[in-house]
Parts: sequence; C-alpha cells; structure tokens
Amino acid sequence: MSHVCQSCGACCAQFRVSFYWGETDSTTPGGVPESLTTPISPHRVAMRGTEAKPVRCIALVGETGKSVACSIYERRSSTCREFEAGSERCIEARKALGFGPLPPAFQASSSSPTTPNSAVVFT
Repeated sequence: MSHVCQSCGACCAQFRVSFYWGETDSTTPGGVPESLTTPISPHRVAMRGTEAKPVRCIALVGETGKSVACSIYERRSSTCREFEAGSERCIEARKALGFGPLPPAFQASSSSPTTPNSAVVFT
C-alpha cells in the first residue's frame, strides 16, 4: 500500500466493494474472510459496510484522510488489489469526501487503466 493510501482511505469510504464469492476463505484458503462479507447476488459478495450509505468498509481502520490501514490487506479482494491510486475513481472518491488532489507522484499515468476492469465492481 502506498503512503498516500495509508493516509487516505477514500475508496474504502465511498464505493461498494463487491467481488466473486469464490475469493472468500470459505472456498479459497487465505481469501477474504467470509464473515466480513455480505451476499449481494448469487455469485457476488460485498465487504460489509460498503453495501449501504454511509459507506465504510469493515476492514478499514483509522480515520480517512489522516491515517488508515486495511485490517485484511494481505487477504483483500481482487477489487481492492486492482484499484489504483490516482485513477478517475480514486479522484472521484477523494473529491466526494473533500480531500485535496493527490501529489503528482501518485497520479495515474496515461498508460495506466483509470477504471477497474469489467470483472471487478466498485459501485
């Protein structure tokens, strides 16, 4: 996790974090703890706390915009692994929470994807 994300957490407090249920520890050893998810469809789950407003992922610890960490960082979902600091969605989340722009070193390059791929849902 980059330093800027350790002080941000906007994505964890703005979007629903949903992913394929097979990423949970009920089927994948070392996967996302199933106890921290809630079913949202027959094949997808969401991190608890992100399925309704106000959004705050159950795995997020600390104060957004100041000092945060993911309590399951090594076991986080593909959605979280693929989310990029500086992407359009990142900037959208930061603006919604009143955070300033990212430092230039953390902004996504023009060759980087700016949204998660179609298999990953951040809504």
